[in-house]
Amino acid sequence: MTLAHVAAIRNSLADLVVDAIDAGAGAGSIEFQTSGDVEVATLTFSDPAFGAASSGTATANSIASDTNATGGTIAKFRVFDSDSNEVFSGSVTASGGGGDIEITSVAIGAGDTVSISSLTYSASV
Repeated sequence: MTLAHVAAIRNSLADLVVDAIDAGAGAGSIEFQTSGDVEVATLTFSDPAFGAASSGTATANSIASDTNATGGTIAKFRVFDSDSNEVFSGSVTASGGGGDIEITSVAIGAGDTVSISSLTYSASV
C-alpha cells in the first residue's frame, strides 16, 4: 500500500516548502541551468512567492521575467531563497517532454526574455 496524506497535511507540507523561498530579506529566485550547472536565466519571485496551498498545491504569485538571459540549453532548475540557499530543484523539458517544468523551448539565446506564466508546487499524495 502506498502512503497517503490527508489534504490538511499536504497543505502544510506544500506551504512549508514554498514559504522557505521567502526566507531572507528579499524575494527568492528560480534559476534555469544547463546540464552542466551553468546559469541560463534567472527569474525573481514575488515576495511572498506563493499563495497558501489548497488540496496540497500552492500557486506562485507573479514571477518577474529575465529580459536579458545569458543563453544556453535549459535542462534543469533550482529555486533559491533571497540568501541564495537552495530550496528545491527539478528537471526542465520542452512542452510535452514530461519535465518538472515544461517550457516552450529549452534553447535560449543570449539576450532573450524568459518568463513563467504559471507555476505550482504540489505535495505528494
